[in-house]
Amino acid sequence: MNTDNSSLMERLQSVLPTIADNALECEKLRTLPEENVRLLKEVGFTRAFQPKKYGGLEITLEEFCQCVVELARACGSTAWAATLLNTHQHQIALFSAEAQEEIWGDDPLATASSSVAPFGKIEEVDGGVKLSGDMTWSTGCDHAEWAIMGFMREGNPVNPAAHTHFALVPRHEYDIIDDWYACAMRGSGTKTLKIRDVFVPNHRIESAQALMTGRSAGWGLYPDSQIYFAAYRPYFACGFSAISLGIAEQMIEWFTKRSKSRIRAYTLSEVGKDVPAYMRLAESQHQVNAARALLEKDWNDLSEQCKKQELQSADQLARWRTNQAYATKMCIQAVDRLYESSGANAWFDSNEAQRLFRDSHITGAHAYTDYDVCKQIYGRHLIGLEPDPRLA
Repeated sequence: MNTDNSSLMERLQSVLPTIADNALECEKLRTLPEENVRLLKEVGFTRAFQPKKYGGLEITLEEFCQCVVELARACGSTAWAATLLNTHQHQIALFSAEAQEEIWGDDPLATASSSVAPFGKIEEVDGGVKLSGDMTWSTGCDHAEWAIMGFMREGNPVNPAAHTHFALVPRHEYDIIDDWYACAMRGSGTKTLKIRDVFVPNHRIESAQALMTGRSAGWGLYPDSQIYFAAYRPYFACGFSAISLGIAEQMIEWFTKRSKSRIRAYTLSEVGKDVPAYMRLAESQHQVNAARALLEKDWNDLSEQCKKQELQSADQLARWRTNQAYATKMCIQAVDRLYESSGANAWFDSNEAQRLFRDSHITGAHAYTDYDVCKQIYGRHLIGLEPDPRLA
């Protein structure tokens, strides 16, 4: 990792042109090019949320998300995969000290992909569980040394109901099924992990509830930290909306440059001087400005609260998640408005605009950014109803 005194943003800016040049190759490979991974590790991107004990940066959420926006402007697929590989570091830092030492003790650069939906099946055995399943949606798994896998497990005397738990599993104990053939985020390598009867010791298992409420084994391990006194989910999911914002900002830049030089076929008129073109541009720019302002406030608020070493309230968590989904919705609308008037050339595979259009839409397809779900979550919260567990 580059060890100079420059910020992560400054170091990241130096590699973004290469990552942007690799965007088409990334899609063809259906996974991140090795060069992209190497460059991001060299500048420290994948260590932003890793504990300083293992050489990590422990930067604020606000600083990290600003970096994610810029990375997404260069390549959405790379941003999607690399961001998740990094945000999982924050989650791992809330696991037991023993688990963290297993992962980072001999390899401080190790990262983890995930399949956090509780699709895994377990058999309870002495000292842990045996885990099996076809674990889908594991973004960036080709470049990870570990995986975080979700499953349902009975609780404890305080909360006996079965709920989601996460297991940390090393790469040699599962297979990667090469099944990522998608129309968006084509290069993210979001493949399926096949695991069969693998023993996972209890020190590599944490419940989602404990990770959200400050009761996990790793809570308080880093008393001088400004980022680990937080529920895991805001960090885990922070990248989705930031990536959507970066894509939308890049679409605005593309459309602006394109309109200035575009000549309509048949009429030979200059598109940039047409009223509809610059009206569309103005409205999309306003929408993206609003999305950025909303997200930046939440990034800053959460960063400031972490400095106080205070957990987020239920109200804050409800607003945080649903604000992200609404910002993502605005970014997608802004992209659509511009793309639908970009002409036939924008549909060629070689044209950046069609990739931005496709990748923009998938940022709103994640369970965390599904605005139909988030409207229900926030509406119930505002009216004073109990949370619906089906909407988690």
